[in-house]
Amino acid sequence: MVGWLAWCRTQNAGATNSIAEILGRGVVIGSVFGVTSLYVMAAIYVRLGKRAGGAATRNQVFHVLAYGGVPAVVSLGIWVLTALLAGEVAFVQTPRPDVEGFVALLLGAQFVTYLLLMIWSVVLQVMGFSEILGLLTRKAFGVWVLGQLIGLLAALFLAVLIALLLPTA
Repeated sequence: MVGWLAWCRTQNAGATNSIAEILGRGVVIGSVFGVTSLYVMAAIYVRLGKRAGGAATRNQVFHVLAYGGVPAVVSLGIWVLTALLAGEVAFVQTPRPDVEGFVALLLGAQFVTYLLLMIWSVVLQVMGFSEILGLLTRKAFGVWVLGQLIGLLAALFLAVLIALLLPTA
């Protein structure tokens, strides 16, 4: 859901959609893709972990990914609170010059908090992989980066496939 909200900000969704539409779509789309990506990434990391010399089960990897997502849940609360306080401006990439000082400060603080929480999420996942795979932290970080790249490539392939199969309106 947090990924959807961040994407909405980069697409200036607040200029054309209401807060209810953005948050509603975030709940529906974010939930489906979030759970699906959790299972896909767990499968990717199980294979990568075995190739790296670790012996983690799918359940262990799934739990590491889920626990690593806790900062994203905190970030979701901050996103929603910011959206309720700032309105549609929370989902505009560059706020208008006439935005109040409090709202501008709130949006800046929300962005910094979002970045720090996502970094904390990465730290939790890398530490978890290091623990369950029995790898050094730097090797666990390499496994994490490689898994993210594979997941990104799979998502891009899926997006291209969907774009080719679905007619444009």
